[in-house]
Amino acid sequence: MKKEDLRIVYMGTPEFAVESLKTLVEGGYNVVAVVTQPDKPVGRHGSVLQPSQVKQYAMSQNIPVLQPEKMKDEAFVEQLRSYNADLQVVVAFRMLPEVVWAMPRFGTFNVHASLLPQYRGAAPINWAIINGETETGVTTFFLDHEIDTGRIIFQERMPIAETDDVGIVYDKLMLLGAEICKKTVDAVIETEGNVPTYAQDTCLPSTELRPAPKIFKETCRIDWTKSSREVYNFVRGLSPYPAAWTMFNNQPMKIYKVHIADSQQPHSLQVKCSDGVIVIDELQLAGKKRMPSSAFLNGLQDKTTMEFL
Repeated sequence: MKKEDLRIVYMGTPEFAVESLKTLVEGGYNVVAVVTQPDKPVGRHGSVLQPSQVKQYAMSQNIPVLQPEKMKDEAFVEQLRSYNADLQVVVAFRMLPEVVWAMPRFGTFNVHASLLPQYRGAAPINWAIINGETETGVTTFFLDHEIDTGRIIFQERMPIAETDDVGIVYDKLMLLGAEICKKTVDAVIETEGNVPTYAQDTCLPSTELRPAPKIFKETCRIDWTKSSREVYNFVRGLSPYPAAWTMFNNQPMKIYKVHIADSQQPHSLQVKCSDGVIVIDELQLAGKKRMPSSAFLNGLQDKTTMEFL
């Protein structure tokens, strides 16, 4: 089988998913349709509809776009079936019902931003950094009934540097994800759909499995009773988005960059943790721009009362 003969339906929504789609389209693979989230209301009154980044790219390439509200909707399922896909590729999308993922003759594979079975869930990059991991990667696997549990096709590993935040790791994994996506499609073509796979329970780690649940606003609040290392990892695991936050003198403050103080650092914004001191380097108050903490301190009239909660 040639790559031009393999009919692919691609499913994804955010920027992370664009790179893999772009790699397939510009590599001459036959992407016959794209499935993405419905346009999102934005603006002050929600009167403007913003298409996903995947939709924007698909439209620039004249690829048909499907945007179902519900994945089990009969009209959508029939429309999807009409494309007669041999393979479906999923990158940063939502859960699929069996009627959708089982539709193509070669199945549906997902590109997941972790080394499965670790960090199953919606926010694997954030949680890997929050937990202080020194390594992560990407995994391709065939979809099954339970989320992120299907048989593994390929994995690629990548180190996490001590100073990497989620933005840096995100960008690296986005590129690595595109490479492994193409590699997986090539394997499907070469084997006529009989790609060698292995069950996730054959590579269970010696330590406990760590989940990667969806992150909400309350998830992002800093707990200053934790160790300085835990707070440091927490901040970089949420920077630049959605950003860790704290209450400063009864108003919310986002924290983007910190470091662990190894000695007294006068004229800096410091917060005591359980075992040491964290120095805040970059922050943002509600309604203000992101700024260095030095600029914030220079503009602070009362430096005697500074309470972080």
